[in-house]
Amino acid sequence: MTTENQERVFTIHGMDCADEVAALKRQLGPLVGGDEHLTFDILNAKLTLQPGAPFVSTADLIQAVARTGMRAEIWRETVERDKPTGFRPDGRMLMTLASGLFTAAGFLTHAWLAGGLMAAIESPSSGVHFGVPISSIVLYLGGIITGAWYILPKAWRAAVTARPDMNLLMTVAVIGAAAIGQWFEAAMVAFLFAVSLLLESWSVGRARRAVAALMDLAPPIARVRDEDGNEQEVRPEDVAVGTLFIVRPAEKIPLDGVVVRGMSDVNQSPITGESMPVSKGPGAELFAGTINGDSVLEVESTRPANDTTLAHIIRMVGDAQSRRAPSEQWVEKFARLYTPVVMALASAVLFFPPLLFGADWITWLYRSLVLLVIACPCALVISTPVSVVAALAAAARNGVLIKGGLFIEAPAHLRAIALDKTGTLTEGRPKLIDVVPMSGHDQEELLQRAAALESHSNHPLARAIVVAADERGITIPDVDQFEIIQGKGATGQIGGRQYWLGSHRFLEERQQETLEVHDQLEAMQQAGLTVVVVGNEKHLCGFITLADTLRPNAQEVLEQLRDLGVHHLVMLTGDNRGTADVIAKQAGIEEVHAELLPIDKVNAVESLVDSYQHVAMVGDGVNDAPAMGRASIGIAMGAAGSDAAIETADIALMSDDISKLPWLVQHSRRTLAIIHQNISLALGVKGIFVLMTLGGYASLWAAIAADTGASLLVIFNGLRLLNPKQRRQ
Repeated sequence: MTTENQERVFTIHGMDCADEVAALKRQLGPLVGGDEHLTFDILNAKLTLQPGAPFVSTADLIQAVARTGMRAEIWRETVERDKPTGFRPDGRMLMTLASGLFTAAGFLTHAWLAGGLMAAIESPSSGVHFGVPISSIVLYLGGIITGAWYILPKAWRAAVTARPDMNLLMTVAVIGAAAIGQWFEAAMVAFLFAVSLLLESWSVGRARRAVAALMDLAPPIARVRDEDGNEQEVRPEDVAVGTLFIVRPAEKIPLDGVVVRGMSDVNQSPITGESMPVSKGPGAELFAGTINGDSVLEVESTRPANDTTLAHIIRMVGDAQSRRAPSEQWVEKFARLYTPVVMALASAVLFFPPLLFGADWITWLYRSLVLLVIACPCALVISTPVSVVAALAAAARNGVLIKGGLFIEAPAHLRAIALDKTGTLTEGRPKLIDVVPMSGHDQEELLQRAAALESHSNHPLARAIVVAADERGITIPDVDQFEIIQGKGATGQIGGRQYWLGSHRFLEERQQETLEVHDQLEAMQQAGLTVVVVGNEKHLCGFITLADTLRPNAQEVLEQLRDLGVHHLVMLTGDNRGTADVIAKQAGIEEVHAELLPIDKVNAVESLVDSYQHVAMVGDGVNDAPAMGRASIGIAMGAAGSDAAIETADIALMSDDISKLPWLVQHSRRTLAIIHQNISLALGVKGIFVLMTLGGYASLWAAIAADTGASLLVIFNGLRLLNPKQRRQ
């Protein structure tokens, strides 16, 4: 059997909810060897056929999709897709509008000919002698046909495959109402259900727009500097890695890159969620989609347009829809069982009272139709996807990239969090703490000698010393006869005199250490400081201490997490015990595991999962990736984190701001609360109307109005998650 050797992607017009995804799975699954070969992205109305599936021609796939009542076409990246603008005048809206006009015209005609509004509302079977005029029936029929235009193909497919869905429920109710002379109610049911589906399509489009706005962050042009120094405007897609481009004041940055020349404050909030602009100078990294301040920057491109951080965010948020939240999975399974049960219950309501108790057939047929209408799971089915998409979009706006609905609910249940030290709790880069001169040298002279020797190195400690010298305005002299002593330090001539620089061990090897100096260095290392020793051929000149410092807000963030109920906080690090204990004490963390290899971190996380079940691992390095994969949720520090950590993680914090952790827990709890509200509301309204129907107090049009009202409420309740204001749950 021939199989697919590459994925194929299609745009599916009309795929707006889980019900349509289920229909596509039923139709396409047998063609492609199982629906595990199909990936659905409701957010972008995209269907992906994965490699490894049995080969099916594109024409056959498009025809199969057409049998579900939807339309497929080959996906094109250049199409301006998924940028709906509210109630646009498309076919669905025009048909819904026509249905409403036909129904209103039919009702007014009926009322005029029957002699009053109440006469038009009452059914012929209720004892009123005014039948429905032929002219009104024609208008009502127009309202039914236009209202059910997009429903009938799906209902027919559900009927012939013996898989009842909400489209079939509505169609049966409409036909039944018309058959017993309830033409007004039949037209109202068709119209209001069409409105409900239009609202569903609009709500998904509303959430799509929130994410699709990301696509507009990157500007359409980049100003490239050619070999002659001239500027040319080109598309970002045509800019090669390593090319120099210019960003003028207040312009959006078109590509990821590194600053070559210039100094400016850059607004990174569209990508990282940082509230304040960040100062950027030579060597600083820039993200596509961020906004330059008031100075010109010359930047070297580091990634192609389709591989920028922004491009990754857009792809990940789009792909997130294929990873369904637990609540979505529950609703989908419930709706799958719910519809056949409702059909059976409606049949029982129709047949049992007349057959067992001799009740009136027309009365109980009407009540069974009302039951079908109110039991339509439209509000229930849409309650969760809208909330999840809105939550994902709101998180992306706040610099928190959640890779699917599967992970939007998980932070709400967290009971323990394991945090890496370097780059997570700490800044991730050493800073100069102290300069200790000896043998008659002063601080400035000692730092000058050290910076001169370290200026030839890219080591983080070397960069920290050079930066400290620059900040203090110290002139760094040239070094002659420079030599790196691998694993130990470096030597060189400064002003005609030989100097050396290195570790405590290098000092010991040179036999220039005294017992007093040894004890002093040991005490510093136990305190979590890294020591760089400087000397010359005659004596020890002094030493410089450096340390990776705790993030300024780390202690406050951990307290906020404890206030939210995440009481068990653990630090996992490969660093030495002394340094780990110092940082843990500063942060207020009691449980510390130090000197860990990657496998040790995995074992530590496994132990936490066994004890607490819901555990997050937060890290930024390659060595954190395995532990992230083992945790309930892996959270990566996205701005400075390694690619391996970000790819492995389920959630990425696109700035180095760990204050996003409490925000994430609160956002997840708010999302879960709104999902539960929506499910309760949808089922509660239906429960009330089922009881009213059995008691004879509900009508068809009131039932569909209630269902449409419930749909409206769950839609707007879910879209509240797009509100940037965060409340503590």
